[in-house]
Amino acid sequence: MRLGAPLFEDCSTPEKWIAALRKKGYSAAFCPVGSEAADDVVAAYEQAARENDIVVAEVGAWSSPICRDAPTAEDGRKRCVEGLRLADRIGANCCVNVSGSRGLPWYGHDPENLTPATFDLIVEFVQWLIEEVKPTRTCFTLETMEWMYPDSPDSYAQLVKAIDREHFAVHFDPTNLVCSPQLYYRTGELITEFVAKLGPQIKSCHAKDISLSEKLTVHLDEVLPGTGNLDYATLLRQLETLGPDVPLLIEHLSSEEQFDQAAAFIRGKAEEVGTEVV
Repeated sequence: MRLGAPLFEDCSTPEKWIAALRKKGYSAAFCPVGSEAADDVVAAYEQAARENDIVVAEVGAWSSPICRDAPTAEDGRKRCVEGLRLADRIGANCCVNVSGSRGLPWYGHDPENLTPATFDLIVEFVQWLIEEVKPTRTCFTLETMEWMYPDSPDSYAQLVKAIDREHFAVHFDPTNLVCSPQLYYRTGELITEFVAKLGPQIKSCHAKDISLSEKLTVHLDEVLPGTGNLDYATLLRQLETLGPDVPLLIEHLSSEEQFDQAAAFIRGKAEEVGTEVV
């Protein structure tokens, strides 16, 4: 698999971006430019990635295109269109967003999120998005989430079937699937089930970890990889079955030092279980 993480150095040119990736030993990357970038700039970064064996894993389009609040939904649709177009321009594996909340904030929980009506809204939006942008070399994906679809391997498989578009694929964030003590203590089984049902369609993955505290009633915290209960041995073994180029991107840490610590843990665990990090 290919490891990546946010970069803390100047990446304002393709050369500086490649140097920053090389310094950290990363062979996967978040998209280094925004949707406003000119075509020649995007092409220069794409060429640099290709010539230096870097996989641009994903373009983020973080928003809620299905929110009840009309301006929020309009902004979400715009972000998704721009993000998917950028992913296609630069040749990224995918554009990724959450499906979005029906309420505010755009990423929050809401009574309507996990309902058949909202499932249908998600399907309709993704079909519209793909038909609007007409990507040819990337896919739109939805990040798994605790309180919105897709919230399980089965709900993701149901979305794939209902959306029924060649350029809709799968994003895997196993930490975001853990929403109960029952799942907390079977993360290896959860990871294995997800890959068994959706593996060939996975375009990008996020690396985080999760910890269950003694605070009542149930309190789960996202933590630095290696300091929680996510079964990284199983995760790395399962990702290896998908081929050498699947990207695993570390996210949501607060400092360069924490990202370095997380990367060292993942590389060490990969060596321990006999998997390869390119």
